[in-house]
Amino acid sequence: MSAFIVVEVDVADKERYETYKQMVRPSLEAFGGKFLVRGGSAETLEGEWLPKRLVIVEFPSMAEARAWWASEQYAEAKALRQATAQTKMILAEGV
Repeated sequence: MSAFIVVEVDVADKERYETYKQMVRPSLEAFGGKFLVRGGSAETLEGEWLPKRLVIVEFPSMAEARAWWASEQYAEAKALRQATAQTKMILAEGV
C-alpha cells in the first residue's frame, strides 16, 4: 500500500536550501520515492492553513518511507534541511 510523506516547509536560508533540493532526489529514488508536490503555488480553500512551501512524496510503502527517512543516503541532506528550514512532516498511509 502506498504511503505519503507530507511536509510543510518554512525556508530560512534559501541559498543553502537549494543545495538540499539537489541532494534529496537521489536518496528518495533509492527507496522508490517520488515527488508529487514540490513547492509551487498553494491556495487555502477552508480554514487558515497556507504553508509557505508544501512537499508531498509518494513511497511504495510505509516501511520504505521510514527506511528512507532514517537512511544513510538521506542523512546529510536531512541535516542540511534541518539547518536551513523549519519543517512539519507526517507519514500517512494511502488507500
